[in-house]
Amino acid sequence: MADSAQAQKLVYLVTGGCGFLGEHVVRMLLQQEPRLRELRIFDLHLGPWLEELKTGPVQVTAIQGDVTQAHEVAAAVAGAHVVIHTAGLVDVFGRASPETIHEVNVQGTKNVIEACVQTGTQFLVYTSSMEVVGPNIKGHPFYRGNEDTPYEAVHRHPYPSSKARAEQLVLEANGRKVRGGLPLVTCALRPTGIYGEGHQIMRDIYYQGLRLGGRLFRAIPASVEHGRVYVGNVAWMHVLVARELQQRPALMGGQVYFCYDKSPYKSYEDFNMEFLGPCGLRLVGTRPLLPYWLLMFLAALNALLQWLLRPLLLYAPLLNPYTLAMANTTFTVSTNKAQRHFGYEPLFSWEESRTRTIRWMQAMDSSAQ
Repeated sequence: MADSAQAQKLVYLVTGGCGFLGEHVVRMLLQQEPRLRELRIFDLHLGPWLEELKTGPVQVTAIQGDVTQAHEVAAAVAGAHVVIHTAGLVDVFGRASPETIHEVNVQGTKNVIEACVQTGTQFLVYTSSMEVVGPNIKGHPFYRGNEDTPYEAVHRHPYPSSKARAEQLVLEANGRKVRGGLPLVTCALRPTGIYGEGHQIMRDIYYQGLRLGGRLFRAIPASVEHGRVYVGNVAWMHVLVARELQQRPALMGGQVYFCYDKSPYKSYEDFNMEFLGPCGLRLVGTRPLLPYWLLMFLAALNALLQWLLRPLLLYAPLLNPYTLAMANTTFTVSTNKAQRHFGYEPLFSWEESRTRTIRWMQAMDSSAQ
């Protein structure tokens, strides 16, 4: 009995716990972290699915709050042993203003760090992004790179700029004394493009294909490769890092890790067809339908229209200069740093990741009928 009580004693907080990744992290913690006594889920919008989690052995506490409000963050962090900070505004299409993106991603992260310092929480895991590194706007390829590969990170878009700044704040905070005198131990994970159940962009592309009669038209050369990662494996790496950070603070503190799995390297379009194809969509063309110069023109036109229309209405097309540069630039990682430092291996194979994603899309399709 004493061993059991000793084993189940930790309090975890997941910020953004009702988001796409956050929900998977929450469920993974409940499955894979036996020492958990209480799991706090902090989010601006709490999902109804949280109710089903409250009947298990772990105390699940849902906290409605905003990361931009320092006092709300501090109240949620107080008494937690570990914070997994997934909350963030992911916006590459211009749906939110640059000021809002900065407020959520940078100021929100500052609030989380300061809350840890003030309340004595010692361990902080931050969900960063590969976009902190690139692809950069110059179109330089990043081919099978690792965390130490030289690469010129050039950011003009508000989203990657905000994630880069927030990651820097988290890593610089490593070693700060928290209340009680112990050092804060931080690290950051950089997922490559995440896919899986609940992925909004995949959902948008699917419905766009349905509107076009079950067809999508190739816009990116098939030779452009991107690294993608299944959301379940991203969640698993977060849980593993949070656990091992407590055991190996000197090795892992202040470190950044690419977050990846065995998903194949393909262009965005060809990769998406791994799921969209079994759902009845087809990709038309072996080459891009439009020449690159015309896509650049259309992307620039969309950016201009977005700027002109912003006072009147929200215009946020999928194609803009940033998304075009991202889609047309090879960016793949090949690294074993996570394996070396804390024994990471993907929990889900590519085949299982693909099957789970297809099942979700097919269920989404049938529910929309």
